[in-house]
Amino acid sequence: MNTFLIILLIAAMLATVAMLVRGLVIFLMSASAEAKGEKGPSSSALKSNKAMQYRIFFQAIAIALVAIILLLAQKN
Repeated sequence: MNTFLIILLIAAMLATVAMLVRGLVIFLMSASAEAKGEKGPSSSALKSNKAMQYRIFFQAIAIALVAIILLLAQKN
């Protein structure tokens, strides 16, 4: 059971990093579009926002898994 939780934790951590990098890349692309004078939120800015929301979601999962693993380790 602990091995399964650790594998899930690693997957959640990798997903967090992947979403962070993806969100930053999209953010940088939208920042260059905004520097050119476009008005309002661009589609890439909305995509960057969504990627960061997913990052927070995966990060919350990773924190919950760490808490579960620590609780299970404390019982042993």
